[in-house]
Amino acid sequence: MRTRIKICGITCPEIACYAVDAGVDAIGLMFYPNSSRYLTIDQAVEINRKVLPFVAQVGVFVNPEKQVVDSILSAVHLDYLQFHGEESPDYCASFGKPYIKAIRVTASTDLLALEKQYQDAAGLLLDSHISDRYGGTGKSFEWCQAQYGGQKPIILAGGLNADNVQVAIAVAAPYGVDVSSGVETEAMKDPTKIIKFCQNVNRCNQ
Repeated sequence: MRTRIKICGITCPEIACYAVDAGVDAIGLMFYPNSSRYLTIDQAVEINRKVLPFVAQVGVFVNPEKQVVDSILSAVHLDYLQFHGEESPDYCASFGKPYIKAIRVTASTDLLALEKQYQDAAGLLLDSHISDRYGGTGKSFEWCQAQYGGQKPIILAGGLNADNVQVAIAVAAPYGVDVSSGVETEAMKDPTKIIKFCQNVNRCNQ
């Protein structure tokens, strides 16, 4: 199975176009106000206009108020919602959109139990656990934990970059990979790093 690619934390239309041209399957639009990659609705709409068909646009949230998500959905095209906080399964499913539930993995995380709990999720995104941080940390976890015997599509995140993504895929065998800080230079998305990351993922698919 081909490993899918998501570039998260896209902040401008130009970088969205670079990512699409590099062959990504999805881009992540960050609606978490505490993130340096946070987007306003107007910024997200501008990115919407540049993204071509068949590239999924994913809205990323952390413990949002329901009215916040509703207001964004009324203005911004999103194919999936991605929840990174402590959102309940009922809450995640309440918007009538396919959703991905992010799990911050520790050595004691019971992924089978969480898969059962979030049985309506389109997939689980496995990320590193850093206290008070919700993604984009540049830190990895033990990738072998992704091989837990579940049925949900698994998206691997946390500390990935062009240099380690092939090893990560070999160990975890994920449905997809998700990268943010690993394709940045000085906290800005770097087109060269995006291209190299995508090339290295695709080499695993050959």
